[in-house]
Amino acid sequence: MKTHDVVVFDLHARPELDGTCAAQSSHYPDRDRATPACGRSVWWLALFAVLSACTSVPRTGSAPPASQPATISAVTQRANEVTLRALGLVGTPYVYGGNTPQGGFDCSGLVNFVFADAAALSLPRTTAQMAAMPARLVKRDALRTGDLVFFSERDVPNHVGIYVGNGRFVHAPNEGGTVRLDALSNPYWNRNYRFSRRVID
Repeated sequence: MKTHDVVVFDLHARPELDGTCAAQSSHYPDRDRATPACGRSVWWLALFAVLSACTSVPRTGSAPPASQPATISAVTQRANEVTLRALGLVGTPYVYGGNTPQGGFDCSGLVNFVFADAAALSLPRTTAQMAAMPARLVKRDALRTGDLVFFSERDVPNHVGIYVGNGRFVHAPNEGGTVRLDALSNPYWNRNYRFSRRVID
C-alpha cells in the first residue's frame, strides 16, 4: 500500500541571513540589528510542504495487505508542529522578558511559548534552566527539527533557539530586533555554539 511521505522542510530557497545579532546586548556584540528579509512567507512555504506531504495517495490494485497503515510518528508530528509554530513567529519583536506573540519575546520566552503552544510541553523559563534540563544531549550532526540549540561567548549558555532543519534555527536574538531565522554555519553562531538538547523524544 502507499504511505505518506515524511515531512522535510526545504528552506534552501531562503536567502542567507547574516546572523550577527546578539542574544542580549550584555552578552553579545550588537553587530547587526537589521530585520531579516525572511518575513512571513517562510511560514506559508513550510505549511505548504506539510500539507503536500500529508496528502493521501490513492490505492491501486486489489485488497490491501493485512498490515497497519503507515502514519507519521507522534514524535515527528509534534516536532513538525513546533517547527511550524516557531517559523510562524518570525518577525515578532524582541522584548526582554517577553513570552507572548502580543508582548514580544526574548530567546527563552520564545522557546517556552512555542513548546507549550505547539507540543503541550512545559519547559523552564530561563536559558540557564533549559540548558541544565535532563533532556538528551544531541550531537550537532544528528540534529532534527524541534531540538534546542544553545550558544554562549563564554562557558555557560545564555542564548537558545529552536532548530528547524537544513542547518537553520529560529530565535529571538537581540533588543531592537525581531524573531528571526539564522544559519548555524554563520561564523558568529558557529563559533559560539555550545550544545543541543532533544526535548521531543
